[in-house]
Amino acid sequence: MFYTDGKLQHPVRVDKADPLFARALQQAIGGIEGEIRVAMQYFFQACGARGNPKFRDLLMNTAAEELGHIEMLATAVALNLEGAPLSEKEDVAKDPVASMVLGGINMKNILSSGLSAMPIDSDGVPFNMSHIYASGNIAADMTANVAAESTGRVLAVRLFNMTNDAGMKDMLSFLIARDTMHQNQWLAALEELGGHEGAFPIPNSFPQAKEKGEFSYAFLGFQTDGTIPEGRWSEGRSVDGKGDFTAAPMQPLGQKPNLGTAKPNSGAQAEQM
Repeated sequence: MFYTDGKLQHPVRVDKADPLFARALQQAIGGIEGEIRVAMQYFFQACGARGNPKFRDLLMNTAAEELGHIEMLATAVALNLEGAPLSEKEDVAKDPVASMVLGGINMKNILSSGLSAMPIDSDGVPFNMSHIYASGNIAADMTANVAAESTGRVLAVRLFNMTNDAGMKDMLSFLIARDTMHQNQWLAALEELGGHEGAFPIPNSFPQAKEKGEFSYAFLGFQTDGTIPEGRWSEGRSVDGKGDFTAAPMQPLGQKPNLGTAKPNSGAQAEQM
């Protein structure tokens, strides 16, 4: 069950409407790094969470928060679109809407939503849920969430640096701060699950004795000159503490594939049969 009191999580103020920035903000709503993505990711992870219920509660509460972020951004998009002043293209288009189109506004925000936000990215591509990761493995999901919040924070920082509007910078500063918290809370959840040595490799329920152990901690090089990109990943104790890193050029272990002849009536050429 969800509740709302009709109020925004944080004030949204636009000092000077900017339709082009409204288009940029759409990426934070419906882009692959955006708030729809994380809201739905955490929601479906929560719906499928098994085991200790505190992880479900953690996920569901954060999903609800992200819905509020969508509301904030949608409000910001509308405020940047409505009443936007004529740009330097006044000589070309006296009509405000036509001027905004020439200025780079996404036409869907005019034609399909009446100067309101939409579940689309900055190019007008609808969000299609293909970037929702909910594996049913709590450690895998928490790891995916760190990446989601990292790319979201990168986007928010870029938007912050794109605008001189004090109101928009204030809103984005809040969203950037929440991304900081969310990165840390998912890492804290991983720590509760055992950290690097307890949670990894994921899933930790699979016996590593069934792996081909000689490849479990071997960095394989595929450069034609046989050199190896050296780093923390190529020597010393593995991060999960369960092995030692090695490194070597990869050699082919299998044969050249031969699928044989084509089946009759398969539509292949006669030379293939």
